[in-house]
Order: sequence, then C-alpha cells, then structure tokens
Amino acid sequence: MLLTRFDPFKQFKELEKNFYNYPSNEGVNGFVPVVNTREADGAYHIDVDLPGVKKEDISVDIDKNILTISGERKTKEEVKEEDYYKVETSFGKFSRSFTIPENVDIENINAKSNDGVLEVVIPKVEPTKTKKTIAIE
Repeated sequence: MLLTRFDPFKQFKELEKNFYNYPSNEGVNGFVPVVNTREADGAYHIDVDLPGVKKEDISVDIDKNILTISGERKTKEEVKEEDYYKVETSFGKFSRSFTIPENVDIENINAKSNDGVLEVVIPKVEPTKTKKTIAIE
C-alpha cells in the first residue's frame, strides 16, 4: 500500500506554474519585445525586436536616468480565397525600461528603426574626476 501526503494547494500551485510559464512571447501580459543590450568602447547599444511596429508607434523617453521604450503594435492579417475569408488582428501596448549609467551623453542619444529592429545608441562621456587631494594649511 502506497501512502501519499495530501496537499490541499497542489492544484493551485500547478495552475500558477502553468499561468506564469506560458510558452508564447505574447502570453497573458501581451506583447513583450525581445531586447539585446551590449556595450562598446564609445557607447551602449539597445536593440529591440519590434516586428510589425511602425516607427510612428514607438516612443523613446528619458526621465531621471531611466530610458523607456514604449509603443503599440497593431497587425492585421487578411486572407481572401474563393471559398473563405479570414481576418486575424492583434494589438497590444508594450513598455521596456532601462537604468542608464551616469557616464552617458543624454543630449546625443539617437534611435533608428530598420526592418523591425529599433536600435538605440547611448554615447558615453568621460567621467569627471571626483578625486582631489586637498592641501592642509
């Protein structure tokens, strides 16, 4: 005879596990773009995959060293055949935020969108020297 311990919350744990491990990139939370970040000698780069998003629907903002990329994706796929007509639409807002370091030139940040990829280039500046020896009188 096999004895198993009763767990009254087992079904809730399984439900939560399935809810948060949704296999799609467009799960319960809507559209979440894939982001790649890298650091080069003179700048930081943020590449965001935004297939089907027009550059007019994308916004890049900076507030208190937080860079926020947001927008809305609207797609409509329409198929017309002799014996059927199909329309699939999807839409959703997205937002990704990044804390940028203090050694960047905020005035010269640029962004460009090409073939569904948004590239944000954040140029670096030389940090100011904060160490100073004070002469004692």
